[in-house]
Parts: sequence; C-alpha cells; structure tokens
Amino acid sequence: MTDHALDPRAASPTWHLAEQEDHDHGGGGATILGFWIYLMSDALIFASLFAMFGVVSTSYAGGPIPREIFDLKLVALNTALLLASSITFGEAMPHMEAGRVGQTRAWLAITGLLGLAFLGIELYEFGQLIAEGASPQRSAFLSAFFTLVGTHGAHVAVGLIWLTVMLIQLGQHGLSLPMKRRLICLSMFWHFLDIIWIGVFTFVYLYGVIR
Repeated sequence: MTDHALDPRAASPTWHLAEQEDHDHGGGGATILGFWIYLMSDALIFASLFAMFGVVSTSYAGGPIPREIFDLKLVALNTALLLASSITFGEAMPHMEAGRVGQTRAWLAITGLLGLAFLGIELYEFGQLIAEGASPQRSAFLSAFFTLVGTHGAHVAVGLIWLTVMLIQLGQHGLSLPMKRRLICLSMFWHFLDIIWIGVFTFVYLYGVIR
C-alpha cells in the first residue's frame, strides 16, 4: 500500500479544496477552518439545550407525558427524510469535484425538497401538539422540547435558504473555487444537523416514549 493510499487527505474534497485554494489564493483553507470553529460553537449550543432538556424532561406539571403526545411513526418518517437528504447531498459532492454543474444542482435540489418535507412535518407536529393543549407554556418538559426541536428546525430552515441561494449562484457562476468552498461548508453544516437530529430522535422521542 502506498503512502498516498494511507493519506486521509487523498479521499477528502475538503482537504483538496483547502490545499488548492491555499496555493491559488493563500487563504481559502482558513475559511473552512473558521467554519469548523463555528460548527463547534454551534455544537456547544445544542449541548446546552440537551442538558436543559435532560434536567426538566420529567417535569410534566400534571400535563401530558411523552408517550401520550409523540407519534413515533411520524417522527421516524421525518428522521428518514433528513437522513436521506444527507445521502443526496453526499451524492452531489463527487459531481462538484468533477465540475458537473447540472448534476450537482440536481442532487442539491433533491436535498432541498427532502429538507423542506422534513420541516413541513415538524411544523405539522408542532401545530398538532399546540392544538391538543401541549404548548410550550404547559410544562417545563414541553418548553424544553419546543426549544430544542425548534432550534434544530430553525437551523434546517437556514440551511434551506442557504441551499436555495447556492442553487441560484451555481446557475449564474458555475463551479468556481469560491463556490466549491461554500458548498463544502454547507455540506458540513447539513451533515452536522443530521447528527444533531439523531440525538434528538434518540434522546427526546425514543427514550421519552419507552421509559
């Protein structure tokens, strides 16, 4: 096995792009590094929200408990949609590396549709809970639930806006080095949201229903 095969940078579009931009412009790698730092700060925000939920997750104040209000089938469908969107985003990246604008835009558009479906189902779930009297004001548990899940949903909404802007810019400017850098940052953001959602599904929904 060659040294090249052992080098993790050989299979990483992030490394390739950072090195190429460092050579061509002297600063592209710093943008990707800065975005990693942002993601770590965002992870701390979610860690705080998870901790808050863990503390008050049994403070029902005489209100509904998780197994009475959570529809696991609906949440499982939403989870599948978001995970599928991560796969489709991953499918777009090899086309981006090869400079194929049309295929890149197609996979990103599919990703956006899946993300939009996820957000729509989440808003439907929130509407149903509020209609049933399980609003954020009902208990500390529900307040923490809406805050954690709503913060994640807000991030997905931001990601969808970002994705829409990228689709427009791809049509206008093609796959230039700055566009590739932005797509890699968006990819990291989108996959980060998938990881957070797995924690939400497991810790908030699944564990809440079975305990």
